[in-house]
Amino acid sequence: MPAKPKAYVLDSWAIIAYYEDEPAGEKVANLLVDANEHAIPLWMSVVNAGEVWYTIARRTSSAEADATINELHKLGIQFDNAEWKITRQAAVFKSKHKMSYADAFSAALALQKNAHLITGDKEFKEVEDDVKIHWL
Repeated sequence: MPAKPKAYVLDSWAIIAYYEDEPAGEKVANLLVDANEHAIPLWMSVVNAGEVWYTIARRTSSAEADATINELHKLGIQFDNAEWKITRQAAVFKSKHKMSYADAFSAALALQKNAHLITGDKEFKEVEDDVKIHWL
């Protein structure tokens, strides 16, 4: 049986799948429960949280987007403020790979935290050699 990861980083793709009841959303829900039961830290970049916020706000309202971000905190997800070390690593990923800048922040945070990146976004195939990815 493989060892439990030290931490998880959630990409906005995973969070949107969770909130929109997509097939991968159930896997995200199970992962959140498991992480909380085993005290595995959950992380998300504020850049990706912003992505979640604007996606929800466009589809529903700003109030619903705010409620979603509050719920992410209640689920135990910690937001990383993207200090220079992570921002620089995100820029390195973006400079070398075809991926969105927001996705580069998820990858950089996962690398920094020695965490498994939770996603189903195929853009992350670009950094699979650098980052541990838990595919949904």
